[in-house]
Amino acid sequence: MPVFAIPFPHIDPVLIELGPLAIRWYALAYIAGILLAWRYMRTTVMNDRFWGASQQRPTAGDIDDFVVWAALGIVLGGRLGYVLFYNPAYYAANPGEILAVWTGGMAFHGGFLGVVVAMVAYSYAKGLSLLTLMDLCGIAAPIGLFFGRLANFINAELWGRPTDVPWGVIFPNGGPLPRHPSQLYEAALEGILLFIILRVLMKRFKFMHHPGALAGCFAIGYGVFRSIAELYRVPDAHIGYLSGFLTMGILLSLPMIIAGAALTVYALRKAPAK
Repeated sequence: MPVFAIPFPHIDPVLIELGPLAIRWYALAYIAGILLAWRYMRTTVMNDRFWGASQQRPTAGDIDDFVVWAALGIVLGGRLGYVLFYNPAYYAANPGEILAVWTGGMAFHGGFLGVVVAMVAYSYAKGLSLLTLMDLCGIAAPIGLFFGRLANFINAELWGRPTDVPWGVIFPNGGPLPRHPSQLYEAALEGILLFIILRVLMKRFKFMHHPGALAGCFAIGYGVFRSIAELYRVPDAHIGYLSGFLTMGILLSLPMIIAGAALTVYALRKAPAK
């Protein structure tokens, strides 16, 4: 074992097992992320400091109802995104496993698109501002990302490239060499740091007065931070590197960065809500 390697803590991915029923940390991470994001969105819509006096905003009841739509968008979109973006050949040959989410395999970019569809449908059905709902989801999404990346670490999956840094971790099934704990890098960047940035933009710079600005900043921030983390993360074995250092994660993040920048510029150019 290298001198500075940190052995993996061997956390059991299954928290509780009762006969055929297994409660996994991964499932609890999704539940915790969704519930805490819902509470944060709910608290935000009830805080007058973040809103212009004449600005249209959802009610707490609207957020309560939307959380079900969002959860479906996350799970279905995340799964279908993984199937289409990361392993289409396998699932074309095994279509019965497409909805077997308990076997693993979720893609953030698919979940992102799933939530966008849910937001469009819900805002249309309820007569709400789509851009404002997107802002609320954007500021809350880092909470779910943080818990999701911690669950990836507990599952000892999506680990990073071999390294000689003092915090390198020897993962089960990752070979004898210490590797970057890229899941924790993503938890810190996509979760903690992005949450703080969006919080400052909302609280100090009143970006909520420009509907769409916070959603755009989330897309930019996630795309940039994910691309940075991809430089330390090992891509899926059946995909590998697309070209040079380019991975599927980076490729899917580029449209997010571009669309986020366009949305942010559009939102900030509009007169702020008073």
